[in-house]
Amino acid sequence: MADENATNTQCGGKKKAMLAYGIVQISATVVSAISLAAIAVGLCSIKQESKAFNGCVEEIVSSGKSTAEAVRYCNGG
Repeated sequence: MADENATNTQCGGKKKAMLAYGIVQISATVVSAISLAAIAVGLCSIKQESKAFNGCVEEIVSSGKSTAEAVRYCNGG
């Protein structure tokens, strides 16, 4: 009888540790998902900026300037 009480007491600490570990794992997963979403949003804005830059370069090249001059112009130089 005394052995069963000692065993139950030891398992109680392990249960709390496993619960804490599970909460940490879930929290890490949530943080990772949020980070990936932020990266995806950042890449979408870079894609739009790239399209605008390429359009600017094509417009300047079509007006008769070289590609290097067009890139320099579109970069603000």
